[in-house]
Amino acid sequence: MSIEVKDLSYVYSPGTPYAATALDKVDITIKEGDFVGIIGKTGSGKSTFIQHLNALIRLQSGSIKVYDIDLTAKKPDLKKLRGTVGMVMQYPEYQLFDETVEKDVSYGPKNLGLSEEEIKGRVREAVELVGLSYDDVKDRSPFELSGGQKRRIAIAGVIAMRPRILILDEPTAGLDPRGKREILALVRRLKETSSPTVIIISHDMDAVAENCDKVALFSEGKIQKVGSPRDIFYDESLLTSCEMDVPSVVKVVKEMDKRGVSLTGSPVTRDEFIRAVKRWRNG
Repeated sequence: MSIEVKDLSYVYSPGTPYAATALDKVDITIKEGDFVGIIGKTGSGKSTFIQHLNALIRLQSGSIKVYDIDLTAKKPDLKKLRGTVGMVMQYPEYQLFDETVEKDVSYGPKNLGLSEEEIKGRVREAVELVGLSYDDVKDRSPFELSGGQKRRIAIAGVIAMRPRILILDEPTAGLDPRGKREILALVRRLKETSSPTVIIISHDMDAVAENCDKVALFSEGKIQKVGSPRDIFYDESLLTSCEMDVPSVVKVVKEMDKRGVSLTGSPVTRDEFIRAVKRWRNG
């Protein structure tokens, strides 16, 4: 177990006429090695939820444990927590601020109190993990880089902390199809090499279906269901009630079914769909 959340509730502006419930008794357990997709309409509580996981938002009600860090403690070890949970916010390239790539990426490791040698090693490792040449970009201004490179450097600044849990809020937002593929490939590589547990918030159901092994559907501050992509995306009544879309593959499968072509296995990914079509053709 890497994250355990019980009865998590949160109200914005409590005790005022503007009070609004963002989370209502949320329960979820995330195991080390999980790749979790957090989905739901805008305003369903997704971002409020993930910001609790590294204490960007403090607990009001309920409990959260991240490995051995108990956020209900009077003084939780926030330094250890921030080194354990890496958070990449939406459009992370807008958070770049320093005059060189090396200085920007080194900001987090410096706050961990590491030696200069260790910091430099982490910066080089992080920059190369995101697919850029450290020697080519270390002395450049991050603002001179392309849009895709900026996003990679922003992600490098998070993974230089070597988090065991990597959280990304809409990692493909604003990217063209090629950029989306590259960023998702990068996220999968980071999961394999440095951060075994990955959580993404996404409105891109294709990205969730193709990459995640667990999906949590939020609606009105509650988790309505946690399951595999297949469990979630073939639960038609649930998706309708939460006003959620489905991946392209599921749309095609349902259209084929209406036309009398029934595929087995309830595919949600392109590879699963191709295998299902081959089975159907072979009788």
